[in-house]
Amino acid sequence: MFLWFAAMSLVLVALVFDSPALDYRLVILGAVLPVLEGPAGGPWMLHTLSFAVAVLFGVMLVARGRRLAQRRWLGLPIGLFAHLILDGTWADREVFWWPFAGASALGRGPLPEFGRWPAGLLLEGLGALAALWAWRRFGLADPSRRRAFLREGRLTAISA
Repeated sequence: MFLWFAAMSLVLVALVFDSPALDYRLVILGAVLPVLEGPAGGPWMLHTLSFAVAVLFGVMLVARGRRLAQRRWLGLPIGLFAHLILDGTWADREVFWWPFAGASALGRGPLPEFGRWPAGLLLEGLGALAALWAWRRFGLADPSRRRAFLREGRLTAISA
């Protein structure tokens, strides 16, 4: 599942935060990054709340005193948080709250995003619809808007 995480996180974060300084490419990266744990045999660190919080603290510390850099890089932990919500990791207490709910929870069972077939196909279809909606909402058919998104991660909604 790729579109479900990429498009839905983009849409949800853009609608909630509506920030011109946030790099929405990093939101997408953070939202799809945990899928890379698939070949590792199950949910590991990227599926834990602890990891997302650690990345958030890391961004705030590394970019301390540089407000625009903080806002831009906050997209990465925000995307990680979005993934935890969109894949239902919050329902797996041991993985979500690792290491506080037990240190042996990681690496067991399938990734939540691949454990719900055929419903995963429906979610991927909804992700495609969300991507189409975002394409129209943010005017990405316009080359200058698309370039701003691809080069700088900026999105601005088209006025209704």
